[in-house]
Amino acid sequence: MVLQAQEGRLTTSAARVLVATAVPAERDAVARAFPGGTTEVRLPGSALLHRTRAGYDLLAAGVGPAPAAAGTATALTAAALDGRPYALVVSAGIAGGFQPMAPVGSLVVADEITVADLGAETADGFLPVTELGFGTVSHRPPNSLVRVTAQAVGAHPGAVLTVSTVTGTAARAAELLARHPRALAEAMEGFGVAEAAAAHAVPVLEIRAVSNPVGPRDRAAWRIGDALAALTEAFGKLVPALESWNPHDHR
Repeated sequence: MVLQAQEGRLTTSAARVLVATAVPAERDAVARAFPGGTTEVRLPGSALLHRTRAGYDLLAAGVGPAPAAAGTATALTAAALDGRPYALVVSAGIAGGFQPMAPVGSLVVADEITVADLGAETADGFLPVTELGFGTVSHRPPNSLVRVTAQAVGAHPGAVLTVSTVTGTAARAAELLARHPRALAEAMEGFGVAEAAAAHAVPVLEIRAVSNPVGPRDRAAWRIGDALAALTEAFGKLVPALESWNPHDHR
């Protein structure tokens, strides 16, 4: 299914949806939700997997906000130059969840995509880049899109933090929660994807399956396989739900 606003709904058209993940394992987990064959489309520095019958393009852009932004921007620009711009960009993958709000195995959808470590350390604590007088630190997906997604897949809505360095201590987790009390999860790509989408004036969504707690790195407690399976199941429910989303609904 491909998305375009028509009579206040999203329906089949030449427009497409771009799903950006960090690594191929996440991309392939999303791909398993779609029927039909796959066509590879080469881009500078990467390749898209086009799900022929579904109309979704899947991109493993790389780990971290910079590769995510660059890869997403490349795909968006290529689509625009081809005369078939994307109607929606989705940042998807696994993530660490802040406990107990986002337990391992749960799904979260971002109503706020915030970069948590872009700024300056000072004697009085961390200052986000906006308090230094430039830049931005947050993007907000459309409220109606977050609501439709949360209801369809059973996800918790809240802030998803983008970090360049994954949290590995309880002290760091507590610090992030003190600065971002609405945070449910942390990942490494959402803000980069959102920056690229904003530059093209395309709405963005971030959905994550929680594979591990945020805090001390206990690899024995990670449930990556379960999280990838949850991601597949989520997209199986999300795609038909998006058909009812009205992009002009700003509530």
